[in-house]
Amino acid sequence: MRQIVLDTETTGLEVEKGHRIIELGCVELVNRRRTHRTLHHYLQPDREIDPGAQEVHGISVEMLAGKPRFAEIAREFVEFVSGAQLIIHNADFDLGFLNAELRLLPAGEGGTAESIPDLCTVVDTLALARRLHPGQRNNLDALCKRYTVDNASREFHGALLDAQLLADVYLAMTGGQATLLLDQNQGATSAEQSTVRPIARENLPLAVLRASSEELAEHERHLAVIDKQSGGKTVWRTLGIPSG
Repeated sequence: MRQIVLDTETTGLEVEKGHRIIELGCVELVNRRRTHRTLHHYLQPDREIDPGAQEVHGISVEMLAGKPRFAEIAREFVEFVSGAQLIIHNADFDLGFLNAELRLLPAGEGGTAESIPDLCTVVDTLALARRLHPGQRNNLDALCKRYTVDNASREFHGALLDAQLLADVYLAMTGGQATLLLDQNQGATSAEQSTVRPIARENLPLAVLRASSEELAEHERHLAVIDKQSGGKTVWRTLGIPSG
């Protein structure tokens, strides 16, 4: 299974007002393992950046001088995410901006893609976190603390850094990460790299514990109470299943 953990930084919050993506960060997972393949670009938005947004991510218009526009990296982005499952925190926000950028592309620049659903499926980790932790703070900083993911270097929001942190948080939220990375143990066979070891159960000394006569009698008394309260409609009596 191939997954892409994605984050963006933008000139402002409202895509409807023409705000644009100025940083794009993607981190690849294959079979729940970090492959160390990433996609990262700072982008020229051809507009001013809202002061409030700049306070969050620390990116200025001057820093983006000479950077490519989204149209120039669109094909690379589309090829990188196509067919994968996108992992995004607060997905509606990022998808709104990505779909807007795709719609602005000259014909053919993004291939045949008109929106992200044309390319891949999406998992919203904010929605997942709210189901797992209702009533709690579920922003990325709170989740890093909850799942002991080190975010000490996160002075500002950054698309690639946040995607890397989100990858660790997502793996922790959904069961953890296998200990072996894809680029470790190069040259070993897939069987040698696997951390799964089947257990031979044929000769295991399994203890068999049987109920005592007192326990069986107590069990029967309990079943009789249930049978009486249900008006004789207990399943084991109807089907003739032995109660012991």
